[in-house]
Amino acid sequence: MQQELATRYPLVLVPGMLGFVRVLLYPYWFGIVPALRKGGAQVFPVQVSPLHSNEVRGEQLLAIIEDICQRTGAAKVNLIGHSQGALNARYAAAKRPDRVASVTSVAGPNHGSELADHLERRAPGHSPQGRLLKAILHGLAVLLVWLETGWRRDPLPVDLHASHQALTSAGVALFNQAYPQGLPETWGGEGAYEVGGVRYYSWSGTLQPGLTDQGRNRFDGSNRFCRLFARSFVREKGHCDGMVGRFSSHLGQVIGDDFPLDHLDIVNQSLGAVGKGAEPLRLFTEHAARLKAAGL
Repeated sequence: MQQELATRYPLVLVPGMLGFVRVLLYPYWFGIVPALRKGGAQVFPVQVSPLHSNEVRGEQLLAIIEDICQRTGAAKVNLIGHSQGALNARYAAAKRPDRVASVTSVAGPNHGSELADHLERRAPGHSPQGRLLKAILHGLAVLLVWLETGWRRDPLPVDLHASHQALTSAGVALFNQAYPQGLPETWGGEGAYEVGGVRYYSWSGTLQPGLTDQGRNRFDGSNRFCRLFARSFVREKGHCDGMVGRFSSHLGQVIGDDFPLDHLDIVNQSLGAVGKGAEPLRLFTEHAARLKAAGL
């Protein structure tokens, strides 16, 4: 077996809002887990509440980490979180740095999402639009739990309001006051590469006309939604992936923040339908090699 991606500690993949391990036959991390395992990496895609606060999801993740460490005999894990999963990984690392070797944020809203801010302004919870959106998202979360085939554990709680607030700029600002590890001191800069023995990394993408709207993305409905969502951005207008801004994603060592990938392409969703020249699988395999070289 190939061992070039065999990291010292297991890789734990944490999904974002409305995330899952596998819905029926479709995996959240499409093609990523097999690619990592082919290189010898020990990989665990996990599930936390599809809709809830960063703290609740983070506590769930801590219990999962402990279980993985006990089952594998590993002293620590490498956390790779997509979107809100990055915030949950940061929480776990802050609470138990002895159990976390590294945190990697993949399109994580580390300073909040302008899309969440826009929805809070345009569709507040008490409004007809807000109640409709709440019903749709809650129904989708319940459906995903029913259709989940890759994670068989106790039913997970759902709280849409807590989930939404956890992603707004104001909500993440409060979260960052409590858990600032790896955050840049200046907007658009890099954060500390290591805090409390935990290494911090990040990467993200942006919508790029002629690239992200070409290739197989021409037939990908999720890319069209990302392009629509991008219209809500003001501070990072023209510099977002449809859900998270380029600079808002920064954490620790920034591997890159302008890959031609929308918010879902970056984890190879939609059956791997991505834009022209995009290689999301390569980002994950190269990062596993990076972690191995760092002794993690």
